[in-house]
Amino acid sequence: MGHLLEVKDLEVKFALRFGDLTAINRVNFTLDKGERLGIVGESGAGKSVTGFAIINLISKPGYISNGNIVFDGTELSQLSNEEMRNIRGNRISMIFQDPMMTLNPVLSIGTQMTESLMTHMDISRKQAEETALEKLKKVYISSPEKRLKQYPHEFSGGMRQRIVIAIALLTNPAIIIADEPTTALDVTIQAEIMELLLELCKSENMGLILITHDLGVVSQVTQKIAVMYAGKIVESGSTSEIVNNPRHPYTKGLIKALPGVLKPGERLYQIPGTMPNLTSIPPGCAFHPRCEFRLDICDKKEPGLMNIKDKHQQAACHLLNKECSKNNIIV
Repeated sequence: MGHLLEVKDLEVKFALRFGDLTAINRVNFTLDKGERLGIVGESGAGKSVTGFAIINLISKPGYISNGNIVFDGTELSQLSNEEMRNIRGNRISMIFQDPMMTLNPVLSIGTQMTESLMTHMDISRKQAEETALEKLKKVYISSPEKRLKQYPHEFSGGMRQRIVIAIALLTNPAIIIADEPTTALDVTIQAEIMELLLELCKSENMGLILITHDLGVVSQVTQKIAVMYAGKIVESGSTSEIVNNPRHPYTKGLIKALPGVLKPGERLYQIPGTMPNLTSIPPGCAFHPRCEFRLDICDKKEPGLMNIKDKHQQAACHLLNKECSKNNIIV
């Protein structure tokens, strides 16, 4: 049986004055029905662009230059705008990090929800209102009948994000792409929203692609992780493998930088340096200028993803070559 979503050799470029800039470089991953995938990395890694590419929302001068995005047997990159609209916001929904970017400030919540539903489905306004009410209850919004008449500014940040999730659920999508859905919220509300997303994925058997810089959040919600750096996936595998036995120095750094791993009085770890600008990615392994384990070969030859034996885990690092015999690594 095929995957619900298969992204193969995805490449996204931006046509700039001085030439084409590669923002996403040969990215591969799959998602099955009801499966939860986390795409993790610092700002500029290419996480959000990957999410936008799936639903064909790359704005000019960006374009998909290579690869396949197959959803439920359909190649998405070949669809017309009209055909894509039937999938985007319907079979695949997206939740953005700032709910005010999604919600229209001059329309009531009820109007926005019913209009969205009637755009995608051939139903009456009364049916649309009933569905809107049902979805607000699903995301635990109290007094939903009253809330439908209210406007976005009348809600707190956490409530607005719940409404955005309710809108994403309206058409019972097969996949939700959540792009940093809790960044603008305080920590306790973040946990509530992530718990809600997890619960909904399980109860509705929805696939989830969670895009975030926070490995801590991902480790609690997803079943597998893809770690991105400078437009590429540098490590992927099951969540437990990646969190408990990271193989790429960048992944190790991200885990080490989590506040939860600190001993009392210990200083918070920070990966030295910053993500390279896409106009000047260093030769060899893009991470090598920041890597404390770098070898002589790291600035000369780019490592490909290597399979780690007997585990569905891959990492792109020359150190794995060195450890071949010791750690059962297939090169």
